[in-house]
Amino acid sequence: MKKTHLLLGITLAWVLTSICSAQTTTTSSSTATAGSTAPYTEGPVWIITMVKTKSGMDDDYLRTLAKIFRETNEEAKKQGLIMDYKILLGDAATPQDFNILLMEQYKNMAAFDGLRNKFDPIYAKIIGNEDVLRQGAIKRVEIREIMGRKLMREITLK
Repeated sequence: MKKTHLLLGITLAWVLTSICSAQTTTTSSSTATAGSTAPYTEGPVWIITMVKTKSGMDDDYLRTLAKIFRETNEEAKKQGLIMDYKILLGDAATPQDFNILLMEQYKNMAAFDGLRNKFDPIYAKIIGNEDVLRQGAIKRVEIREIMGRKLMREITLK
């Protein structure tokens, strides 16, 4: 199997696993809203990545995010692949806790269909070929640890 972009490959594998295990119905939002007794309406979907930077490495990691996260997400937003993205920075509650949240907002679960084919050209244009992507991923391991990822749906209470 051809080696894949490390960051995108891990993210997409996780997303697909989450979708398969978390999505139990295929009702459309209009049907769900009209017939649902849920105390909320469904909104966009967020991928949230929890990151723990190594001691004293916050600024170094944030500088790398300016290229790999901000620029790629700006292009994805321009192309309509994502609705928005955010970075939240805070203090870790414990030594084992994250201190950065990376958030990407998608219109709905259907937005993940064929996502890799849409993002690969963006990564190639902004970051470079697979070797450059891989080298960057290896360097980032030295300054941060991915604590986990979540796929979550935004809701509005009725």
